[in-house]
Amino acid sequence: MKKLMGMLTIGAMFFFGASNWVMAQDEAQAAATQEETVAEATEEAVEATLEEGVEAATELAVESKTFHQALKEKFIQGGAGWMTPILLVLIIGLTLIIERIIYLNLATTNTEKLLKRVEDALANGGIEAAKEVCRNTRGPVASIFYQGLLRADEGVEMMEKSVVSYGGVAMGRLEKNLSWIAFVIAIAPMLGFLGTVVGMVQAFDDIEAAGDISPTVVAGGMKVALLTTVFGLIVAIIVQTFYNYLSAKVDSLVNSMEDASISFMDIMVKFTSKR
Repeated sequence: MKKLMGMLTIGAMFFFGASNWVMAQDEAQAAATQEETVAEATEEAVEATLEEGVEAATELAVESKTFHQALKEKFIQGGAGWMTPILLVLIIGLTLIIERIIYLNLATTNTEKLLKRVEDALANGGIEAAKEVCRNTRGPVASIFYQGLLRADEGVEMMEKSVVSYGGVAMGRLEKNLSWIAFVIAIAPMLGFLGTVVGMVQAFDDIEAAGDISPTVVAGGMKVALLTTVFGLIVAIIVQTFYNYLSAKVDSLVNSMEDASISFMDIMVKFTSKR
């Protein structure tokens, strides 16, 4: 009986030990499986993130192409033989525009202030004082006044003729180079059209050489040909915009000169009548 009880006890110990060992093995295997699953999920997430990063970087690189790079690419596609003259015309036009803008801004004068200073100088120091004021003042209006003051001793009529004559000279200086800017506006699209016509002829030559009207040949040739017209029109639009600004500036200065000249002659008439 004691032996039976001992055997049952030993068997129970082996049974529970085996059960615990099996459960521990199952838990270890489950933990290992879970770790593998987590590792696989992490690896997939990293790969997906890397792929998304590469795609985003690629899209960003495509989108981040600068205007300068795109313009350079189109310039090369249009052909240096026809695009270079258009570029030179643009450079010449912008150079003339910058020169005119600087000159016209320097020629701008506060005519009311100048007239007041000339009138005070005439009242306090006479003709010589007024001449000194005009010599120290920049701009065509002061030069016109100075020319009138030089003829002060010859009478009002001679002063008026001198003012009118020199006013025409000053107006011509204000309008200097505007005709060349207008020439740039006209020649730029003409060069573009000429490049387009020549490009179309070359496109038809390519079609004839291929012996077939291939959409690739036709589209490529027409695109290259039309680029010269596009650039020519862009140049003309840019220069035309500045030309209109310069024309308006010149008109404003001319009107200011005419009004100031009339006021100056009124001042000189009053001054002469008091002498």
